[in-house]
Amino acid sequence: MPKVVDPRIRRRELAEAVWRVVRRDGLEHASVRNVAREARLSMGSLRHYFASQSELMAFALRLVIDGIEQRIAALPSDGDPRQRAARVLAELLPLDDQRRAENEVWLAFTARAMTDPELRALRDEGYDMLRAGCRGLVAGLIGPGRDPEREAARLHALLDGLAVHAAVRPDVDTPDALRAVIADHLSELRAPRTTDAPTRS
Repeated sequence: MPKVVDPRIRRRELAEAVWRVVRRDGLEHASVRNVAREARLSMGSLRHYFASQSELMAFALRLVIDGIEQRIAALPSDGDPRQRAARVLAELLPLDDQRRAENEVWLAFTARAMTDPELRALRDEGYDMLRAGCRGLVAGLIGPGRDPEREAARLHALLDGLAVHAAVRPDVDTPDALRAVIADHLSELRAPRTTDAPTRS
């Protein structure tokens, strides 16, 4: 009797095969043929789960978003707001193998999203979710005189920058270094905003 495979499990396995091909060979090599070979399936079997390469790519990117959402949802919601923020932000940075894979895949797909409407919609969804998350985190942390929207944008930019730096130079921007930068930023958010000194003419 042939083995019965849960379609949800198979689709996830194929998406993870996309991740491996993208990380090893680049997104341009993540063809249906190469992904099927990576997953040790025939192209016909792959097309049983995904009708097109575009659908497969979109599912692979969706897996990044869903994984981050699920980990954040599982975090304890009580305790000190700064500790809560640090825990949430840690799930968004490449601090272990799983998060490094997500980060590299996300960065690779960002460029493709410029010309792929389905990927662009997912990219924009991820962007909007991250900005909303930053907005929620800084709301309970900022000191007097600070603009919540500006601080949310600043935190968002910091996260994006750290993610890129860690992908480019993981030997320099190590997990400990990333955590230290985030800790410094969260501490700085609590301080009152200082007025810029007037310039001398």
